[in-house]
Amino acid sequence: MKETQLWSLTAYEVVSLLRKKEVGPLDVLQSSIARIEEVDPKINALPIKCFERAIEKAKNIDINRELKNPKSLLGLPIAVKDYNDLEGVRTTYGSAIFKNNTPKKSDATVHQLELNGANPVGKSNVPEWAGGHTFNPVHGVTRNPFNLGRTAGGSSGGSAAALASGQVWLATGNDLGGSLRTPAAFNNVVGLRPSIGLVPRGRRLQPFDSLWVEGPMARTVTDVALMLDAGVGHAEEDPLSFGSPFNSFLKSLGKFPLPIRVAFSEDLGIVPVSQEIRSTTKKAALSIQHLGVQVSDEIPNFSGVLDAFHTLRGMLLASMMGDLVAEHRSNILPDIIKNVEVGYKATSHDIINAEIIRKKITHSMFDFFKTNDFLICPTTSVSPFSINEPFVNEIDGVKCQTYIDWFAITFALTMTGCPVLSLPCGFTENGLPVGIQIVGKPRQEGKLLAFAKSLEDQFNVSKFVPVKVF
Repeated sequence: MKETQLWSLTAYEVVSLLRKKEVGPLDVLQSSIARIEEVDPKINALPIKCFERAIEKAKNIDINRELKNPKSLLGLPIAVKDYNDLEGVRTTYGSAIFKNNTPKKSDATVHQLELNGANPVGKSNVPEWAGGHTFNPVHGVTRNPFNLGRTAGGSSGGSAAALASGQVWLATGNDLGGSLRTPAAFNNVVGLRPSIGLVPRGRRLQPFDSLWVEGPMARTVTDVALMLDAGVGHAEEDPLSFGSPFNSFLKSLGKFPLPIRVAFSEDLGIVPVSQEIRSTTKKAALSIQHLGVQVSDEIPNFSGVLDAFHTLRGMLLASMMGDLVAEHRSNILPDIIKNVEVGYKATSHDIINAEIIRKKITHSMFDFFKTNDFLICPTTSVSPFSINEPFVNEIDGVKCQTYIDWFAITFALTMTGCPVLSLPCGFTENGLPVGIQIVGKPRQEGKLLAFAKSLEDQFNVSKFVPVKVF
């Protein structure tokens, strides 16, 4: 196969070619670079390139040594989200304050992947500090490859758009309230929010926070499993991190039977969801019955979870960014400042109540899993919206109170502590991607990935990436 065509293959297929020495790391890298140069000027998914660094690494990789490591990616190029530090490469967090920041070392997430043969080729675009639409004052807006006038989502929008357009095979993402899952759905790719600690986190985060996780993004479930194998592990700087309970997530894909019973909800009983998202996801969920799986409408009790998340998210952002806001207030997006202020204004009653609600939803999920194997719902309440809109103000006549309310259906599930995978399931009448969330039991990513692979085969929509970019 010509190296220029490698970008159209899956990560699993390319790594298989590398293992058989039918192509080399430099061949694969050159295919990625050529594709980036061809399409990224239209999309702006990877505004920071590190081609020279990647070429040097590809030239010096010891392929025979890497072949001894079953988890090695063998020099496969990846995109690194611009919230993750990458040694020697500009990392801005989407902020003008850090537009010239160059970390001296990679964070724990990226370091683990590099140890297992990943070769970063560029930094993927992000919103300024946080958000569901990828635009910032340093690099501008990222466009959706399926419609260049629509958003790629956020905050891992650059990663998702780079995957969907064939620029890279794998990309890092992170997820506090849906930052990995929302862009996965908007771009017809797969994103996994794993259990806390499975993928190690860098020192920029609060070490004992249990809301923000790092996770893999790819074009297929198999590719997500491949990346997860390369990314898991304990890091000293992340006290919550741990080694994988599975020898290989990739090998576990075919080792679990289909579940007996799953539940589907159009809205979790708490959030507005547009009619086109409801109809598309419901059609996909009902098709699961063709696999012999029962589909119920039983769901856990999510009452109070949205307010509780707002409180806990505010506290996290305040602890991470309070000093920065005090020093650089005029150079920070007003919506981010408001979120930080939520943390400072939270009363002891607010904090205690948020933790009580989180405890209740945890117990409710435990009871739910006694009679159901998985919970399924839409990944987003809306389809990709215009790049000219900073966020969604209204959903089917229901006004959003804050700039993050439109992705409440993802942050409600953040509060469960369960692993959640966003899987493409269909398209709107206008050809925009739609995804579902699949929620599994904590630390049972192997079973979650295996079920998601069965659904991916059933839905048969992953074949539409990489998409042709007009």
